Amino acid sequence: MRFLLGLSLALGLFADAARVEAGYENELNVAQQWFDASFGEDVSKLPFSFKLGEESSATVLGRAKRSSEDKQLDGNRTERTIVWADETTGLETKVVVVKYSDYPNIEWTVRFTNKGDKDTPVLSAIEGLDIHQTVPTNAQTILHHMKGSYVAQNDFEPYEMGLTQRTSATFRSFGGRGTNGCWPYFNVNWGNTGLIVAIGWPGQWNASFDRDGTTGLAIRAGQENANFKLTPGETARTPLMVLQWYAGDWVDGQNAWRRWMVAHNVPRVDGKLPGQQLLANSSHQFAEMINANEENQKQMIDRYLEEKLPLAYWWMDAGWYVNDGNWVTTGTWEVDKKRFPNGLRAITDHAHSKGVKAIVWFEPERVAAGTWLDKERPQWLLSPLPNPGDQSYLDGWKLLNLGNPEALDWAIKHISGLIESEGIDLYRQDFNMDPLMYWRNGEPADRQGITENHYVEGYLAYWDGLLANHPHLRIDTCSSGGRRLDLETLRRSVPLIRSDYLFEPIGQQGHTHGISSWLPYYGNGTLVGKSAIGQNTTEGINEYDFRSHVANSLTAAWDMRDKTLDYDKLRELSAEHARIGELYIGDYYPLTRHSISPKDWIAWEFNDPETGKGVVQAFRREENTQPTQTFRLRGLDPAAQYEIESEGSDKSWTESGAVLMDQGLEVKLEPRTADVLFLTKQAAK
Repeated sequence: MRFLLGLSLALGLFADAARVEAGYENELNVAQQWFDASFGEDVSKLPFSFKLGEESSATVLGRAKRSSEDKQLDGNRTERTIVWADETTGLETKVVVVKYSDYPNIEWTVRFTNKGDKDTPVLSAIEGLDIHQTVPTNAQTILHHMKGSYVAQNDFEPYEMGLTQRTSATFRSFGGRGTNGCWPYFNVNWGNTGLIVAIGWPGQWNASFDRDGTTGLAIRAGQENANFKLTPGETARTPLMVLQWYAGDWVDGQNAWRRWMVAHNVPRVDGKLPGQQLLANSSHQFAEMINANEENQKQMIDRYLEEKLPLAYWWMDAGWYVNDGNWVTTGTWEVDKKRFPNGLRAITDHAHSKGVKAIVWFEPERVAAGTWLDKERPQWLLSPLPNPGDQSYLDGWKLLNLGNPEALDWAIKHISGLIESEGIDLYRQDFNMDPLMYWRNGEPADRQGITENHYVEGYLAYWDGLLANHPHLRIDTCSSGGRRLDLETLRRSVPLIRSDYLFEPIGQQGHTHGISSWLPYYGNGTLVGKSAIGQNTTEGINEYDFRSHVANSLTAAWDMRDKTLDYDKLRELSAEHARIGELYIGDYYPLTRHSISPKDWIAWEFNDPETGKGVVQAFRREENTQPTQTFRLRGLDPAAQYEIESEGSDKSWTESGAVLMDQGLEVKLEPRTADVLFLTKQAAK
């Protein structure tokens, strides 16, 4: 089922300046029209589709009994629930749609339930998103998308491709982790108009964009390889789908997305967004937590505070639990009392007494041989198909099946107990394996994808259970770095380490350049010295390396046992980070193309139009031969004056917004150096 709407004409009438002046009024009207048409009584216009046996969803829903209910969730969100009950097959189809009044966004999820007393026919060709978007024949249509995480220098590399009249493009995640290798967020732009498409699915998804030769662009997305019958009482779902309309160029669209993410998605605790923060751990000094103990953890906390570094959280990473001397031996989730006779609570209490909160690492899904879960609860575990050679798992590993209600209940209760007993403020969940071959192992032809479907539901319910038990808890998502950054995951967590490719400056610059178009909050790490766990090594304490790693949240991996380090410089750089990091939540503008070449410059701008504050970060790499670059800024008030402070030259001056946007900001640097330029809008005289 597809819906055809001439949005390009409606949106293309409004230039970027008018959009900024009027807010999202015109886009909101378009979104409202689309909502009314797509989720009314005409099933031929629904933006999702499936087959039930040999019948199309239009046939099934057309004959089903329909009911609908609208509910106001809050001042900005209206929810519509539509249910179709098919007496012929016993299938209930329910779509829950949310329309926003402050942003031109619409989201929905479809759920299928077998209300009958026998198996349903097989559900197949399930597309959680199935629409036709009109694009003008005379406008260049560009699809903006991005590489996911793969522990690589070019993680989050942005791409663009032209959608000409006979173009077909298909995308998919890899190995069952939602942002592994490919990014489930897309921006289609035609001139001064565009549409953002997001797939919320922490599993295996696919998406396709197909031009029909004229003005039509078919967009489809869903869980890959979903082909299953439902047993009596059984439920399955589609991925969360989000559409956002915008006017302006594709960067305007990205900033509309970022603002919606901040307003409605980045998780709050006590109504507060996560802020700029400095974290620290000793993973690179004590081989994660394998060589850690109560004494050295307290010592490291005390040293950060002794040096007057603004430590917000102390982070205890992998290896604190009972294991065989290797942190990957997960599955016995009890504190190792040989190394921590007083539990982790002795360390977290010590931190709390000094105003520092505690982060503790978990990886509950991966189960190693010989651990408690492996020996005592084998019925809860999934085994994989033989590794085809391109999947991230070892033959001895198993997967805790969160789609199993007993396993899910145990996980919520047991980990909640540890959060309480050990005084944990921030729960960090890692996932260092590809689950797809575990999900697919043993599934018959008429049940393909059902294990994954139930697992995804259980994974989200697990986090919801932890949050219900601990309302003040924050969650950090890590899956070998940034391999689980889908929207469902990000509504419950933030990534404190965006990629496991760490500490190499050019790669870090590229990561920031790419990921910032989509995520307004993320973290990174900074190292001084060598890593005990085989990560890249930086060149010591210097501005170029440090500035390459800045993010909203920054984790220090500094060897505080070494009292000869230049702590004055670390304090200076930490203060600089505090000032930069608070601006990362604002609008984002890439000022150069993305590059990981040592011969290039790279630069970007963050800007908060409400406060009038902004920052430009510019990097000249070691092999570049051009000492000066001029960057045309964006998002400023052309009539206002801006004070500019250069951290690299210790100079400040004033320039108008019009000049900075029309003529640009000139930056001069030596090879392998960086500058940070703060902008502050001056009050009108």
